[in-house]
Amino acid sequence: MTTYATPAAVVAKAPLPPRRRRPPARARATYALTVLVFLLPSLIPLLVFVIGPMISAGWTSLHSWNLIGPMTWVGLDNYAHLLTDPATHQAFLHTVFYIVGYLPLVYVGGLALALALNTRLRGRAVFRGVYFLPVVTSWVVVALVWRWLLSPSNGVVNNALAWFGIQGPGWWADPAWAMPSIILASAWKDLGFVMVILLAGLQTINPDLYEAASLDGAGWWRRLRSITLPLLSPSTFFVIVLSLINGFQVFDQVYVMTGGGPNDASRVVVQQVYDLTFRYGQAGMASALSWLLFFIILVITLIQFYGQKRWVNYE
Repeated sequence: MTTYATPAAVVAKAPLPPRRRRPPARARATYALTVLVFLLPSLIPLLVFVIGPMISAGWTSLHSWNLIGPMTWVGLDNYAHLLTDPATHQAFLHTVFYIVGYLPLVYVGGLALALALNTRLRGRAVFRGVYFLPVVTSWVVVALVWRWLLSPSNGVVNNALAWFGIQGPGWWADPAWAMPSIILASAWKDLGFVMVILLAGLQTINPDLYEAASLDGAGWWRRLRSITLPLLSPSTFFVIVLSLINGFQVFDQVYVMTGGGPNDASRVVVQQVYDLTFRYGQAGMASALSWLLFFIILVITLIQFYGQKRWVNYE
């Protein structure tokens, strides 16, 4: 076998990759200023309405303040009190109960709608608009409608159950049914949003995969479990993250439908923040509770992003 040696001169004369010249400082400053100008329309509201109030709330959480008189420095006493306060523990438990009931209901319902609208259904555009309409409706309006529908005395739901000889529950007037009433209304309102996200994910799945699975004898359930759900995992992850964040911040529907009652059976964390601030004049305590809620949401979200590597398929 003949071997050929590369001459040393050829190796020595091999061209080096061109070195990228660093732009002058004036050009870098001009580019940074241009980027800043384009960011200002969104950066200024972010600083004024989000970051600024967060910093202010963090400072307030270290004080005792009734919104009228001067602040009194208490350090971490507000946080220590909240960690041992039974009312705060109860509010967190109610919030977790809401999430546990809301998240599966809104995901399964949204997935069912997305699967139905992903087929060749006549009038799909109309159905998509109808199902998405509650999403853009004010929470106050939705909560008032559901409060009327679930009225224990003359509500539509209990009247319909009475036709079949069923005694309807007390719904939002009953401590045992207050939170399920809120969960039902919340899931109904958010179904359209989850449906749109999952429908977009379904439309990115290659139809050839379903055809190949059908030729191999896979039924509907097998295709759903082995193809649809794994390839829909990025959309599922997005829905779960947003739903958990929104679930921990639930307030509007609680305030309108039950006001946290009856007997504090539906009092959630944000309701507790509201009451501490405007009913009891404990703005420092309320700020501390809001920061505790922020840290809990942050930790849970970081855990979700860390765990997505094990079950989310981006290929």
